[in-house]
Amino acid sequence: MVKIKYCCRNFKLGSKSVYKAMKNEFPDYKHKKKDCIGSCGACSRVCMARIGKTELVRAKTPELLYEKLKQRIG
Repeated sequence: MVKIKYCCRNFKLGSKSVYKAMKNEFPDYKHKKKDCIGSCGACSRVCMARIGKTELVRAKTPELLYEKLKQRIG
């Protein structure tokens, strides 16, 4: 099962709406909120989420992040 992790500290940049939308649209995937996912450099600049253990998906806007995640897992 694919796990998607979201950094709670990144929610201020808009990834919280992506987390909620992805969780509703893809309930079969495991969506986790973590206080920190260890990608502080990217986290402070852009919206992001981690797929699995290594793949970091980044985007300038929440809408772009949503589309990138959908393309990657859908």
